Amino acid sequence: MEIWLVGITGLALVLWAVDRFVLTPRARRAAGEGGELPPRSKIFEYAAAFLPVLLVVLCIRSFLYEPYRIPSGSMQPTLEIGDFIFVNKFAYGLRLPVTNTTVVELGRPKRGDVVVFKLPSDPRANFIKRMVGLPGDVIEYRDKRLRINGEPIEVSEPVPLNPASPYSVRKAVEVLGQASHDVHLMPGRISREGRFRVPAGHYFVMGDNRDNSRDSRYPGVGYIPEDRLVGRAERIWFNWEIGSMPEWGRIGDAIN
Repeated sequence: MEIWLVGITGLALVLWAVDRFVLTPRARRAAGEGGELPPRSKIFEYAAAFLPVLLVVLCIRSFLYEPYRIPSGSMQPTLEIGDFIFVNKFAYGLRLPVTNTTVVELGRPKRGDVVVFKLPSDPRANFIKRMVGLPGDVIEYRDKRLRINGEPIEVSEPVPLNPASPYSVRKAVEVLGQASHDVHLMPGRISREGRFRVPAGHYFVMGDNRDNSRDSRYPGVGYIPEDRLVGRAERIWFNWEIGSMPEWGRIGDAIN
């Protein structure tokens, strides 16, 4: 999507410049003093008309905010399937579109942030997870408990969402970074455990739905290079899943 937007904007800019600085002066010289200019080609008219809109959209989407739709349940209960969210693109610095090269440093990822990133194994795919490990951290996940640099992360006693079923999803409150957030745990389901040392310039991310999340614990995702970060998820602006009614109460919720 981004490369197409850059390409279309660049084409419109080239067409506008050719018309403004080459074709129009040439037509004026040919028409002479007081002569009538011939009508412009429609393609140059459209380029001039749409260029301001394309530039505004490109700047907003590339440097400020980008909309993103939640496609899976890996971040439940924080984010539900069908949530439409705004991603703050400048939270971790101003980056050039397409290349994602940082040109101005504005901030660094913090433990506990909900981040959108490009999948290292497939940069065309965007994923969303919670920032757990910073460069140099040692992350350990065993028995559904998280440790960072040897220190256990504070988490409440898991409460079954359906007390009648002993194997139902359980919800707990975890304190990670400066804020607390809910996580889902599934007692009857095995997820990947282990000890992970985060390399320099990389990050370790996990889904809040701990036993149903493809994240840094798994091959194909792994550690996230800094230049793959897209931005920080900040707010839900809509919710709708095909086949169901929108959840109006989620609209406008901040993402913690």
